[in-house]
Amino acid sequence: MLDPRLFRSELEQVQQQLKRRGFDFDVDTYSALEARRKDIQVKTQDLQNERNTRSKAIGQAKAKGEDIQPLLDQVQNLGDQLKAAETELDEVQAQLNAIMEGVPNILDESVPEGKSDADNVEISRWGEPPQFDFTPKDHVDLGEPLGMNFELGAKIASARFVVLAGKLATLQRAIIQLMLDTHINEHGYQETYVPFMANADSLRGTGQLPKFEADLFTVKNEPTFYLIPTAEVPVTNIVRDVIVDAKHMPLKYVCHSPCFRSEAGAYGSDVRGMIRQHQFEKVELVQIVPPEQSAQAHEELTAHAENILKILKLPYRKVLLCAGDTGFSSAKTYDLEVWLPGQQKYREISSCSNFKDFQARRLQARWRNPETGKPELVHTLNGSGLAAGRTLIAILENYQNADGSITVPEALRKYMGGMEVIG
Repeated sequence: MLDPRLFRSELEQVQQQLKRRGFDFDVDTYSALEARRKDIQVKTQDLQNERNTRSKAIGQAKAKGEDIQPLLDQVQNLGDQLKAAETELDEVQAQLNAIMEGVPNILDESVPEGKSDADNVEISRWGEPPQFDFTPKDHVDLGEPLGMNFELGAKIASARFVVLAGKLATLQRAIIQLMLDTHINEHGYQETYVPFMANADSLRGTGQLPKFEADLFTVKNEPTFYLIPTAEVPVTNIVRDVIVDAKHMPLKYVCHSPCFRSEAGAYGSDVRGMIRQHQFEKVELVQIVPPEQSAQAHEELTAHAENILKILKLPYRKVLLCAGDTGFSSAKTYDLEVWLPGQQKYREISSCSNFKDFQARRLQARWRNPETGKPELVHTLNGSGLAAGRTLIAILENYQNADGSITVPEALRKYMGGMEVIG
């Protein structure tokens, strides 16, 4: 959530910044509500002051032995007016809050203009796409003979679920273990285990609610729970309503979890294979940092995700998302896109974002600034380090052999009992 003071003092500038995203902020509705809020707030304060004055007069009259009933009647009437004004003020504030919850983050000044992923800016490339002396297959044609079963996934659940068996299941587990070991031992993250369900407050805090409720799986219970779309939600909520001691900053968490997404907004896209599933595995990186460190932390976190691709020797490119393609809560996002020979294109495997204080304001996540001694909002960042399923896909396609077997990347062999080839 953006700072409400920006809308009160810099409304025109905020409106122009939001237009970069293609977001048309309804200034008239907001301004009318804000004017009404100010009027009611002044009225409420006047009523409070008058009631306090009358109450003091009652005390003085009572001390003198005077008849205080007329004064009591006046105070009662003021109390009723004050209660009505406070109720109206709460209603107007709730309407303003609902508007604010639907407003995306303001973009970092370094984010390029653009309307869609076609306008994203390539920053760098690493590695060369492999050259085959045969026509490379995609992960579905490679995986199905080796234990990738989409029909069984649909039988057990529905479309966009998969069952992995045998060495493919082992390979995915090895990928996850490599990522965790690297991020913990080399990059300095603390491993974290979290619930795979979250309440509405948690999802509201990281920005999934109310805007993206249709993309969530709901557990019908009292109270309502949601299956997590990413470990970002529970891990970032570790600092909800917390004032972090400066000596513990920055906080760096790594978490492996399943992720659940209804993909309501992606109907008909990537229906083949494991690219877009309702359930998938991911290793998530989260950092909680002082504001002045967030730009540097964003570069660092992205480099940590890149390092996994380098260790696995998977060709990839790094792109900076344009204004129109940057996510709702993010101020700036890098995507890492891995090369997939079966599609002959780069596909997203990690998204690394700096949210600045957007999530922190919703979460009331703060740190005590040692220079001022006062609590201030932290900055939050996260990124996939990496999506395990898409890493599995990339390994199948980049390490495939002419006979349909898969060479196991050297970095993963110690996690697979020394196995060099699958198939």
